[in-house]
Amino acid sequence: MGMNTLVFDWDQWNIQKNEIKHGVSRLEAESLFFDSDLKLFKDQRHSSVTERRWIGYGKSKTQRVLMVAFTLRRHKVRIISVRPASKSERRVYHES
Repeated sequence: MGMNTLVFDWDQWNIQKNEIKHGVSRLEAESLFFDSDLKLFKDQRHSSVTERRWIGYGKSKTQRVLMVAFTLRRHKVRIISVRPASKSERRVYHES
């Protein structure tokens, strides 16, 4: 695996939850990590001493702006939650 290879590590339940609850498929969720305008922020509220969490706003392959919450485990991206971005989150994505 090259240094620029993104590997995703999914919890099976999270894949189903994001599809059913938020209408975002696994592939659409992963696609936003390839948005060159992806905005990333530390998620202070949900981070712990043992695990840092991140929030991202990015455009998926279907051109929807999504919000993703994720962590890195053993150099793999573990998506915790992904959903369509709210109006204020879309503003953050477009303005910064």
